[in-house]
Amino acid sequence: MKLLNTSPSAPLGWLLLSLRARTDRARRAPERGASAIEFVIITAILVALAAAVGVVIYNLVTSEAESIDIPDAPGGGGL
Repeated sequence: MKLLNTSPSAPLGWLLLSLRARTDRARRAPERGASAIEFVIITAILVALAAAVGVVIYNLVTSEAESIDIPDAPGGGGL
């Protein structure tokens, strides 16, 4: 009993065939492009940069939100 259609004409089969072709090509190719370590370093730098920008934006929004003056409700606010 075959559960998955892995023939090349099926979407899953095409994906598997394409993935196999790309991995075979990558294994046969000489060293070219960035290595995995370089990708990790570049990703870490981009994550740190995004975190720094996020912290700056958070601090600016928080300081502006704290400076907003909210008046008391009319009538003393009692229930």
